[in-house]
Amino acid sequence: MASILDADTALQHSATNETAHDEDFPELHNEQVSEGDSDCNVSDGPDDGCPSAESGSEESVEDNEEDSLRFEAIQKIERLTLSFLEQLAGSLRNPRADIASTRSSQAAINSRSKYPKIELQLADRHKTSSECTRVIRYPLKRRGASLKPFAQILRVMDFAHQALVDNVPLTKRDMYYKDVPLFKTQGTVDRLVDDLAVTLGLERADLKIRAASKGLICGTGLTIHLLEGEVISINDLEGTLIPTGETIERFELKGDISWVLVVEKEAVFQTLCRFQFASHQSLPGPGLIITGKGYPDVATRQLVKTLSDNLPAHIPIVALVDGDAYGLDILSVYKYGSHSLRHENKKLAAKRIEWLGIWASEIADLEIDLDTLIPITLHDEKKFDHVIILRRRSRYSAVPLMLYPRNGGRKELTRMLHVRRKAEIEILSSSSSQKSNSLIHYLAHKIRHFIEMSA
Repeated sequence: MASILDADTALQHSATNETAHDEDFPELHNEQVSEGDSDCNVSDGPDDGCPSAESGSEESVEDNEEDSLRFEAIQKIERLTLSFLEQLAGSLRNPRADIASTRSSQAAINSRSKYPKIELQLADRHKTSSECTRVIRYPLKRRGASLKPFAQILRVMDFAHQALVDNVPLTKRDMYYKDVPLFKTQGTVDRLVDDLAVTLGLERADLKIRAASKGLICGTGLTIHLLEGEVISINDLEGTLIPTGETIERFELKGDISWVLVVEKEAVFQTLCRFQFASHQSLPGPGLIITGKGYPDVATRQLVKTLSDNLPAHIPIVALVDGDAYGLDILSVYKYGSHSLRHENKKLAAKRIEWLGIWASEIADLEIDLDTLIPITLHDEKKFDHVIILRRRSRYSAVPLMLYPRNGGRKELTRMLHVRRKAEIEILSSSSSQKSNSLIHYLAHKIRHFIEMSA
């Protein structure tokens, strides 16, 4: 069986011989379901039955749409920049107070009030309403007032504008290293890029700005076709870097997969690769293993979202995370989206993913001594209360707690707080062969259970 998954999250299972998978999955473009061209069928042969002229026409339409979006983004950046420059020019035309002639710092601060304020309004991503904004102003009636916030956001706008004009993508990491003295930290660039995208009503990809990839995937039968023509083959012996969504033309999946496992930690992922767990004989079929190395990047979330939307319902997508507040928050990012990118959550949230473990209720069955587990701190309790419960309810449309796991999610969270211990994955994956086998046995048992539940 061959299945093709393109960069627009389109998945098609082509009809093969006498298999039961002769139904086609609809193509998804920009979150809209489309049945595609009924005259064009996926084929392994050189002739796919589609006229070349029609194919060329479709490519031309796509190119025109891309150019149109790019020019629109350029215009929005230029309008925002023009607004700032007009305010700056108006301020310079006003009579200036001679700050240098004042004899006290307080007098200098008070003299700033004689200048018209310069303002830039940016979307406030910390609030749910689309009308909420935060304002950058200068001058301010306080010591330490600085033009640095203006310089930083304008520098980001300059980078984005140049990337759009040249039609050459730029990573956030590149932007940071182009002006380290101004930005100071990578987090400043990350925040301002997302602020700018939301303010302009665009996605980050529309600004030709990408996040560097960090997620890994291993398994059998999956091939990634890039737009530049490169083909990346996934194997079950080592992790392969997940490319950014903008560089991917399509995924091709040959053969059946029975499950998808998302792992929180890279160390556990590498252990599973070493044991070739993706094709382990203790499992009912081959699968895919993915890690975002902690909180996942956008490329990893896009891949998990694509699999969630397009794989058949009988193929479970499960996550192995620490049994603590941070592990559950990472799971929540995969399943519901993150707060910082809430404007893109509909395209990134993988609703089907479920919590495989580790659960607090399993500690006794796994014969784990409570004294070997790390105690829950006051900080962990606050993380439970404010990140997992309060934030999800107030900011993410009342997400219920019964989601983790499939049964009794609230009881699991309550039990975790009651035993006051963190059930970390490492308890099953130490360097000893006995513990590594415990991890393999645990995962094989749980995955078989989820496959049975999904059948």
